[in-house]
Amino acid sequence: MNFGLWLMIIGTIFVIFWIPFVVLSQKKIHPKALFTLFFAELWERFSFYGMRALLMLYMTKVLFENLGDGADARAYGIYGAYGALVYGMPVIGGLIADKLFGFKKAIILGGVLMALGHFVLGLEGLMFEGNFNIFFISLALIIVGNGFFKPNISSFLGKFYELNDPRKDGAFTIFYMGVNIGAFLAPLWCGYLGETFGWHYGFGLAGIGMLVGIFVFLRNSDQFGDEGKPPSEERLKAASMLGISNEWLVILGVLIAIPLMAFLLNSNEIVTVALPILIAGVIGYILWYSFKLIGQGDKVGGQRLWVVVVLFFFHALFWALFEQAGGSLMLFADRNVDRMGIPTSMFASLNPLYIMLLAPVFSSMWLSLNKKDKEPSTPMKFFWGLAQLAIGYAMIVLGAKLFGGSGMVPVVFLFLMYLFHTTGELSLSPVGLSMVTKLSPPKIVGFVMGAWFLSISLAHEIAGQLGKLAAAPKEGGDLVDSMNSFVSVYLNWGVMVVGAAALVLLLLVPTLKKWMHGIH
Repeated sequence: MNFGLWLMIIGTIFVIFWIPFVVLSQKKIHPKALFTLFFAELWERFSFYGMRALLMLYMTKVLFENLGDGADARAYGIYGAYGALVYGMPVIGGLIADKLFGFKKAIILGGVLMALGHFVLGLEGLMFEGNFNIFFISLALIIVGNGFFKPNISSFLGKFYELNDPRKDGAFTIFYMGVNIGAFLAPLWCGYLGETFGWHYGFGLAGIGMLVGIFVFLRNSDQFGDEGKPPSEERLKAASMLGISNEWLVILGVLIAIPLMAFLLNSNEIVTVALPILIAGVIGYILWYSFKLIGQGDKVGGQRLWVVVVLFFFHALFWALFEQAGGSLMLFADRNVDRMGIPTSMFASLNPLYIMLLAPVFSSMWLSLNKKDKEPSTPMKFFWGLAQLAIGYAMIVLGAKLFGGSGMVPVVFLFLMYLFHTTGELSLSPVGLSMVTKLSPPKIVGFVMGAWFLSISLAHEIAGQLGKLAAAPKEGGDLVDSMNSFVSVYLNWGVMVVGAAALVLLLLVPTLKKWMHGIH
C-alpha cells in the first residue's frame, strides 16, 4: 500500500472542504482583505515549507553524502544559517517598506524572488545535482525574497484593524491558519514527489506554489484601497547618492545581497559570529527609540516597546526548540521512529494539520474569553506556549525511555509531541504578530516586525547548534546510540531549559502587563 500517495490525496480533499468552511464562517466578521492575504500567504508558505520538508534530507542523503558521518554537522550548519538569514532579512525588508516601497510593492518583489529561487533549486536537482554554487544561489534568492515578503504581509494585515480591535487576535489566528494550510499541503505534495520521483520535482512544485501566491495577491489588490502604497512616491523616485533613483538603489542592493547570502551560507560560521552583533544593534536601536519616546513625554509608547524586547528572547527560545522540526526531528523521524511506511518528509504536515483543526477553536476561544474579560494577556499566552513546548518534548523522552530499547520509538509519541508543540505555537506565535502591530509606534512598525522575525533568525542559528549536539552516526550505525544522542538534547534543552524559562516568564507577567498600558 502506498501510504504516501493516500496521505497526499486524503489531505488534499480535506483542505478542499476545509477552506470554504473557514472562509464562510468568518467572512461576515472580518474585512475581505484578510482572505486575500490569507490565500496569498497560504501559497507562499506552500512554497517555503515544500522546500524545507526536503532540505535536510536532500543535504544529508545527496549533497553531502560523501562526507559520511560529517554530513549531519555540515547540513545542520547550513540549515541553521539558512533559517537565521531567512528571518534576519525581514529587518531590512520591513525598513525598506516603511521608508520607500510600501507594503504592496515589497510583497510582490519578495514573491518574485522566492519563486525564482525555488525554480533554480529545482533546476539544480534536475540538471546540476550536487552543484554547490547553484544550490547556494537558489537558497540566497529565497532568503532575500522572504525578507521583503514575510514581515510586510503580516504588517499589512494589521492596517485593516483598529489598534485595540478585539477581532485582531482572531484575524491573525485565521491568517496563521492560512499559513499552515500551505504548510500542510507542502510536505504532502512536495515531499511525496521529491522522495518518490526526484528531488527536483518537489523543489519545482514549490516554485509553482509561489507563483500562485503572487497571482492571488495581484488579482485581488483592488480590495486594499489606498493601503500599502509607497509612503512617498516623490522620495521613491528621487535621486540617491549614487545618482540613480532610490527605487533602483534598492534593486541594486538586492542584486548585491544575493551572492552575499550565498557566500554566508557556504561560510556559515560567519553567521554564527555576525548574527549576535546584528541583534545587539537592532535591539539597541529599539531601546534607544523607546527612551527617545519617553524623553518626549510618551512613556506609554516607550514602555510598550520594552515588552516587545523582553518577549523577543522568550520568542527566540521557543522557536529554537520548535524549529528542530525541520532539522534534528526530521532526521530523528527518519532514523529512530517506527514510521509504519510513511515517508519522512510527510511528518512535517502534522503541525500544520493540527493548526488547521485547532486555529478556529483558539480564535473563538480568545474572542469568547475577551467578552467575559477573562482573556489571558499576551505575556501569559507566551508562558503557556513555552510550557506546552516542554511537555511536547517530554513525550519524546517518555517514548524513548519506555519503548526505545531497540533504538526505535513508536510513531504515536511523535504525533503527541507535534500536538503539544502546535497548541503551544497557537498560544504564542499568532498573538505575537498581533502584539507587534499593537505595541509598535506607526512610524517604525515595519522595522519592529522585522526585528520580531529576527528573533526567529536567532532561533534558527541556535537550532543549528543544538542539531550539531544531536548529531549521530548515519544509517547503519547503532540505533540506540543515535536515539540517545537526540533524546539527550530534547531532555536537557526541550524539557529542562524551556520549562525553566516558562517559570521565569510567569514571574515577569505582572510587570509586562503594566508596561503594555491597557493593550491586551
